[in-house]
Amino acid sequence: MIRLRLILVMLLQLAGLMALNLVGRWIAHTLRLPVPGNVVGMVILFVLLLTRLVRLEWIDATATVFNRHLAFFFIPIAVGLLGYGSVIRTDGAAMILIAVITVTAGIAATGAVVTWCQRTSQRDP
Repeated sequence: MIRLRLILVMLLQLAGLMALNLVGRWIAHTLRLPVPGNVVGMVILFVLLLTRLVRLEWIDATATVFNRHLAFFFIPIAVGLLGYGSVIRTDGAAMILIAVITVTAGIAATGAVVTWCQRTSQRDP
């Protein structure tokens, strides 16, 4: 019974995350934004979490599963790159450098945001 409840909760959480993704995609398409709709959806989720209109507990179980299996989502990208062997041979070093720089910047930005959120949440009861 508890397992069935967890599955239902996760399905509801997944539905909520998918709805935010669809809303973000619709906004990006409608406003012709130069960013992908899923990024707009993540920004909306971030703002909802920040303003506490959505509680972390409401999406925690499903988000944890996604984070735990994040590497799985990169398999299609890796397989797709196999078709571009000549491009990788000629521009591979530049692409690796760009990847290292952007990953480093992403980790640094994430760390800064998490630190800021932790400091903010410690001040607010």
